[in-house]
Amino acid sequence: MSNSSQKNKETFGRTIVFVFIICLVCAALVSVSAISLKPMQKANKLLDQHTKILEAAGLSDVAAKEGVDATFEKYVTPKFIDLATGKFTTGNYETYNERSEARDIAKSTAVKDSEVGLRRVAKKVVIYLVKNDQGMVDSVVLPIVGMGLWDLMYGYIGLDADLNTVKSVVYYELKETPGLGAEVQNPKWIALWKGKKMFNKNHKIAIQIVKGGMANCKTNKIYCVDAISGATLTSRGVNRTIHFWLGSEGYGSFIAKYRGKLNQRELN
Repeated sequence: MSNSSQKNKETFGRTIVFVFIICLVCAALVSVSAISLKPMQKANKLLDQHTKILEAAGLSDVAAKEGVDATFEKYVTPKFIDLATGKFTTGNYETYNERSEARDIAKSTAVKDSEVGLRRVAKKVVIYLVKNDQGMVDSVVLPIVGMGLWDLMYGYIGLDADLNTVKSVVYYELKETPGLGAEVQNPKWIALWKGKKMFNKNHKIAIQIVKGGMANCKTNKIYCVDAISGATLTSRGVNRTIHFWLGSEGYGSFIAKYRGKLNQRELN
């Protein structure tokens, strides 16, 4: 074997070793970065969640002045409820993961309404009771999830203590088309919800998202919200999602149990 050939093999071997070492170092750096950044990512996710809950509760202005964490701690109390009975129950808010619970057959129930885009829902969920400065329940924020055009959309419904009058409907996670379905996050569309009523005088779900403006509202306009222009399927998805979660498979039992009584609860 010539010296030249031997040198080429040595050079190739050294290159392979060098590349392998670089890969190991890079993998180690990525792992260390992922581990070190995890607490920060968790904190940022929690901050965003609290921000959206406060927005749904109509406390965005207060949060802007006093800070998100301080406002959330002062006014908001997470509570577990059993969806089937509507009763308050116990749970660990710090470790609870609704999406994981919904995938666990032992901790969830099958969904009958196929149009909402869900297979199962957790048996118990976290809702957020929001108190006023006197310590009484002023409003409640209910998590919702349902199919849009492309995928599931996650959000919150904020209701007054009467469990009927809307404070806000806020979506925080979705994959809808920018400029079309993603307009559910447009402040102008969100503002259309404030003051609307979810139920009629007979306690039947009456809210409807109507296409083509309020002129097409066939009931009292207090029960109608204008659909998003050019996003019929997303608007329809929002309508189905709200009807599902306010109905018997969602918060229906809780709403029936505490309608007209929630504002009597004092939160410490």
